[in-house]
Amino acid sequence: MASVVNIYARAFADVVFASHLDPAKTLKEAQDLADLVAASKQLRDVWATPSIPTEQKRAVLDAIVKREGISDPVRNFMAVLMDHRRTSFLAAIVKQFELELDQRMGFAEAQITSSRELNEGERGQLESQVQVMVGKKVRARYSRDASLLGGAMVRVGSTIYDGSVAGQLERIRIAIGS
Repeated sequence: MASVVNIYARAFADVVFASHLDPAKTLKEAQDLADLVAASKQLRDVWATPSIPTEQKRAVLDAIVKREGISDPVRNFMAVLMDHRRTSFLAAIVKQFELELDQRMGFAEAQITSSRELNEGERGQLESQVQVMVGKKVRARYSRDASLLGGAMVRVGSTIYDGSVAGQLERIRIAIGS
């Protein structure tokens, strides 16, 4: 599955850059379409059923595209997935597409978990520090975990930067050997 997801995500990213499309707008439309498909079992069933003619599947797609204001490139991408019976991979492909766009534009995705809600100034300062650490622009996603007691944990890829009070206490506990 991973190779299927990667192939389609890279190919769609190639189209976005070769056609000079707005990556953020295209990603948003693809995410919206994936969310719509995820929310509708009937739609997934229609697109996955081989006995339903391709013309009917495309008519459903075109109605959705018109109603949601989705661009032709995103519509065409979905049609390719339908033609190759890959619609079941849509959510994973869109997620990988996002990562592919981020990589090509020099972004790193950071998951930042803090003990409390951070205000805009704190978020900006933290994102600046993370950018310096990883050497890339950062696209941050935030969550809260009160068990951290204070501070924050940052995950960029497989690397974790633990600046939480809970993490500091754990390092102290290990250092004193108890």
